[in-house]
Amino acid sequence: MNDVYEKLLSLAKRRGFIYPSYEIYGGMAGFYDYGPLGARLKHNIEEKWREFYLKEGFAEISTPIIIPYEVMKASGHVKEFTDIVGKCKKCGVFKIGELDKGRCPICGGETEKFSTNLMFETEIGDRKAFLRPETAQGIFLNFTNLYRFFREKLPFGIIQIGRGFRNEVSPRQGIIRLREFSMAEAEIFIHPNKKHPKFEEIREEKIRLNKKEMEVGEAVEEKIIGSEALAYYMNSTKKILISLGIDEKKMRFRRHSPAEMAHYAKECWDAELYSQRFGWIECVGIADRGSYDLEAHMEKSGEDLTIPSDETTMIIKAKMEELGPRFKEKAAKIKEKMELMDPSSIKGKIELFIDGKKIEIDKKFYEIKKEREKMFPHVIEPSYGIDRILYFLLEHSYFERNGYKILKLNPSIAPIKAGVFPLLAKDGLPSIAKKV
Repeated sequence: MNDVYEKLLSLAKRRGFIYPSYEIYGGMAGFYDYGPLGARLKHNIEEKWREFYLKEGFAEISTPIIIPYEVMKASGHVKEFTDIVGKCKKCGVFKIGELDKGRCPICGGETEKFSTNLMFETEIGDRKAFLRPETAQGIFLNFTNLYRFFREKLPFGIIQIGRGFRNEVSPRQGIIRLREFSMAEAEIFIHPNKKHPKFEEIREEKIRLNKKEMEVGEAVEEKIIGSEALAYYMNSTKKILISLGIDEKKMRFRRHSPAEMAHYAKECWDAELYSQRFGWIECVGIADRGSYDLEAHMEKSGEDLTIPSDETTMIIKAKMEELGPRFKEKAAKIKEKMELMDPSSIKGKIELFIDGKKIEIDKKFYEIKKEREKMFPHVIEPSYGIDRILYFLLEHSYFERNGYKILKLNPSIAPIKAGVFPLLAKDGLPSIAKKV
């Protein structure tokens, strides 16, 4: 058995797991339907994923798949979510990535390269919009509401399962590269300078980083993985994939190089699974997004998305109820200048120059007090491609015995848990089997 891919797709179609979309019209690359068994298997995968994170104390939300243009511009996706594409001037064939010596691989014609955004454009009335390429933005936009829901305490996690859309120029590899796909994402909001509360529980567990297996704690101590939180959720990803039925020997984590890093990521690791046909394929991305998204949306929307930190600072606070009656129209200028001063430099009266005139401000017009500084939480994001995981579960569970093609699926996710069949189609046995 050199390559199971064609056998597996044939089996999946015949048994009702996966069908090519729009097949009677010739089909369309990048789209697949799930049949009766495939839909149930996919549902079971999502439920097992959901169960893991809900047990961690996370909460689930659901947000729209259509996102206004302004949101995706603020997030950087309008500018950064692109691929370099080559188009043959002679035959019109497209190819993603660098083209060999500028020549078409099909006809040998001259090619031209250009950048194309991978988001599907749409409209909301007369407003430009996109189909979401990730579920994450809906979570970030709700940060203030979610922070209140969790009683203004970090860390907390939010999950969302839903459809994502990417306008791949040349989709291939069956359900591994789709234009419409299912995502299961978690956004974990953490304090950037605090330890992960459960890290010590998993410190000695083993994780495979490229070709080297090592303890999670060792990987953090040696700065191979940048933080305890990132390492903890990489290890969680390993546990989830194994619990679904992925072959642990065919799983590894690979760190992104700076050149391939997403525009929002400080650090990113892929959980890659091995396929006989395709080699190592990313199925989960675990990214440290830092505070990129909250900062970007705060800048563009004008809404304050910071939270109080544990640090305090001394500030000067003007008493407008005293300043107003005394200084009238000059009170606002006095307040502005006074509150910009360094509190440590003030001993008593404050001397200010307002409209070219010196004004003395005594202590009854201000107070010096402690105030908590503001901060942005950081975000760790494990992002699961459900369709890819489903394919690898099929491939890793496929084997042949005595001429039979068999899927040895994990019972917890198998679409059919058990079957009762009559040995003979007579003597009332079929009806008894149905009753049982």
